[in-house]
Amino acid sequence: MAEKQGLNGAYYGPSVPPPRKAYHRPGRGSGGGCGCCGCLFGCLCNCIFSLIFKLVFTVIILVGIAALIFWFLVRPNNLKFYATGASLTQFNLTTDNTLQYNLDLNLTVRNPNKRMGIYYDTFQVNGYYEGQRFDTQNLTPFYQGHKNTSELSTVFDGQQLLVLGASEVSNYNSEKSNGYYSIDVQLNLKIRVKVGWIKVGHFKPKINCDLSVPSSAGGTFQTTRSPVHVCKTFNLMAPELYETCPKLFSTCISLRSEEKESENMERKLIWENENSSKA
Repeated sequence: MAEKQGLNGAYYGPSVPPPRKAYHRPGRGSGGGCGCCGCLFGCLCNCIFSLIFKLVFTVIILVGIAALIFWFLVRPNNLKFYATGASLTQFNLTTDNTLQYNLDLNLTVRNPNKRMGIYYDTFQVNGYYEGQRFDTQNLTPFYQGHKNTSELSTVFDGQQLLVLGASEVSNYNSEKSNGYYSIDVQLNLKIRVKVGWIKVGHFKPKINCDLSVPSSAGGTFQTTRSPVHVCKTFNLMAPELYETCPKLFSTCISLRSEEKESENMERKLIWENENSSKA
């Protein structure tokens, strides 16, 4: 009984301290904390990425401002190419699909820009019939000054084997009876632009001229023109977008259609003036 009373009684001795929590010092490279090297590397990466972003953003802004200033100062206009004359003295297709031809072609190139000169480092003229090239002529490189018009001429003379199907041969016979041949001329250019003492390039436009050329006794060649599309002139500051311009910018398509409409209107006015003068 005495033992039970001793055990159940109040205890007035010194207080028992609570158990201490174990402390583990985080080692270097462990996930329990940020080591000196880890924090330094993270801060360095953040600083580098932030600096790169600011530099890229600044360069984009400066290029945009420079392009805008260039546009307002230079005001570039699109170059214009005309087929002003053609003389077809021979255009015979033999039974083995060999095309014998002799075509004299006159071209006019107009640079309407006041402050921009053009270096034509390559001026290649290709002749096509039914989608197949039958001749290529390379003209002498030249420089075209401000608001200048250049007269060029070339001759396609020779023979070339063409792979034509029955429909193409039938189309040739039809054109032969009519006295007019649909000949496509493509200009492959390599140009540089000169503004003041600055030269920019190289650009590689391709100009297509769809011609209806009479035979030597068939009639008179009608002057046609094939101007460079406006979007190609706009992209002189961004040559990497040159070929893909119609796909990336819907405005290019609308500008082309507007230019084509104005072109048709000018032809209509010329035709009406010629008829009125004859009357």
